[in-house]
This record gives sequence, structure tokens and C-alpha cells, in this order.
Amino acid sequence: MSEEKVVEILKEQGVEFVVSLPCDRTKDLCSLLETQFRYITVPREEDGIGICSGMYLSGRRCILQMQSSGLGNSLNAIMTLPELYGLALPILASWRGYYLEKIPAQIPFNAKIPELLTLYGISHTIIAEPKDIYRIADAIDDAYQNNRVHVVLVSPKIWDGEQPVITPLHPDRCRTVLLSYHKEIVSPVMQRADAIETVAKLLTDELVVSNIGVPSKELHAACDRDGNFYMLGSYTQATPIGLGLAIGSKKDVVVLDGDGSLLGSSVLSVVAAEKPNNLTIICLDNGAFGSTGNQCTPAATTVDLELVAQAYGIKNTWKVHTFEELYHGFKCRERSGTEFIHVILKPGNTQAQNITITPTEIRDRFMIFSIGK
Repeated sequence: MSEEKVVEILKEQGVEFVVSLPCDRTKDLCSLLETQFRYITVPREEDGIGICSGMYLSGRRCILQMQSSGLGNSLNAIMTLPELYGLALPILASWRGYYLEKIPAQIPFNAKIPELLTLYGISHTIIAEPKDIYRIADAIDDAYQNNRVHVVLVSPKIWDGEQPVITPLHPDRCRTVLLSYHKEIVSPVMQRADAIETVAKLLTDELVVSNIGVPSKELHAACDRDGNFYMLGSYTQATPIGLGLAIGSKKDVVVLDGDGSLLGSSVLSVVAAEKPNNLTIICLDNGAFGSTGNQCTPAATTVDLELVAQAYGIKNTWKVHTFEELYHGFKCRERSGTEFIHVILKPGNTQAQNITITPTEIRDRFMIFSIGK
């Protein structure tokens, strides 16, 4: 069976985790992968880029499995995260719009994927026939040997005539959902830089991921340390990276994310499902897109992100407005599941200097801090 050969190859290559957004053409493969690996389902492909990047930074081997159309959703994240920092990421993509495609909407983007990958300099391998399956091993090896993305485009022809491998198992969904929530958002006294400085003073050996733009500059100014992963691109990917780190590492992981970034992602649902007890997400909510001119986000007047986190299923949440509340919330983390600290802030940026450390220098010193190499 082709599916079983793929599983064998992944195990031989030391893959521990599969991050997946399933495709109809690979449903049997996905069902088998779910029984053979730590299998993490994501509702959006670009979140998988961040999760896999975090796992790599913690020294673990994973593969991202998805439909090739997801490469369109993920292209910016690919180029500004694993490609920019030099992080190994093998992607196993079911190639739609290529072989006996019956859905017209799959053709316009997917038919041109090899040319697109070539244009962006992304390494890729086409598996057109069952006899070529062994080349998946070469692609994974290339990704990890050369610290880069390698996309494997797998033709649906590979699965022609295959019998179903396994029927997906679903848990009993009967449960009682109780949520009682009454919180007040009061006028904030801190700006984002104040909150970052407060947290920075409390850090010991945590792994820290800071959001793109000014937040990373402000963390760098407040407390530059090898355990800080400064994001220089990849909007919405701070929490996915932190989730991947938390799953792959035994160290405590702290994410400094923003309201705009979290509103643009569906990753909190995955965080709640995985519930690592070594992950703390600090939502720095100034109700604004701070790095682009402080334009208002929906959190300014409408959305309560602590309530959003609870609705997704994150049980340990705090809402803080002052230095003292933030200090207490950070110091009193329960570590019985993921912690979500919602910090209400005034908009505004400091004049923090640009980060002069290169992406690969950020990667190297972070990985030495994280895993010793």
C-alpha cells in the first residue's frame, strides 16, 4: 500500500510529528498518519508553518501535510519564516489541479505550482508515479541537511486503486459546556512597551517568541537574551511558533502576541485542543495595529480576546490592566494547562531601534539556548 510506504519513509527519517490540514485525495493517508504519529490538525495551513517552525527550533522533526492549494495561503509565511531564518520544513502536499481533476476551482492556482515554487526558489520534488515514492525520503533529508523548505507534490495517481487503510476514529462528543463570564475592561494605564518591560524583568530560562514589528524591537530594547526569538515577518505566526515550541520542548514558553495578530488567526482552537501546560500566551491588546500607525482593531470597542480564548477552550485566563496585575498574573501561572494573559493597553509605540541581529543569528543563538546546539 502506498500509504504504508509513506509512513515507513517518515519513520525512517525520524519524523515524530505530523501537522495536517487534510485533503480529500489523501484521506486514507491522513487516517493512517493519525494512528502512527503525534498528529496535530490545523484549520489553516499557514498556522502549520508556524507550528512546524517552533518544533524545529526545539530540535524536533515534523512534516506538514496539506493540499497543494494551501501553499497559496501559506506562501508569505513560508518565505518570511522558515526560508528567512533557515528552518527545515518538509511539506507533503497533495497536488490538486494536475491529474484527473474534476473540480474547476482547483485548477487555476494548482496547475501552476511548480512554476511558482521555482520563481520563489523553493525546493520541490514531484511524485508522479508510485515508483517515485522513495524520493520523499530524499526531500526530507534535503530539508534537514540544508535547513530549508522542501515541498513534495504528490500526484493523486499515487493512490489510484488503493483500498481504504483505516476509518478515522472519532471521540464521543457528548459533553456539557458551561461558561460564566463577567469581566470589566477599564481605561488602561500601560502601553505595550511597559508591559513588555514588566514581563522581561521576570524572565528566567523561558523560551520567548515576540510578535513582528515594534513588539520585537521593544523586547530587544528591554532585555536582549539568547532565549528570545524575534519575529521579523510572518504576521499571525507568533502563537503558532510558540505552540510548536511548547509541544517540542520541556521548557516554559512565553508568547508576546497582539490583538491584531490573534484576531487574524484561528490558532487558539489548536492551542486549546493540544493544551500544553508549558505555554503562556500574553495578549498585548492595545486595540490597534500598533506597528502600522495604530489603526483600530475590532478589539478596541467590541471583541474581548479573553472571552474568545475561553470560548475556544483555554481554561486558565487572566485579564490585567496594571503593572501589579500583570506581575501577579505572570508569577502565579498555574501550569495546569495553557495560560492566556489578556493585557489591556493604551496604543502607542516607543522609538525602539531596529534589530541588527540577522535571522540566522537569531535562529542559532535561540537553538543553543533551547536545545544546546
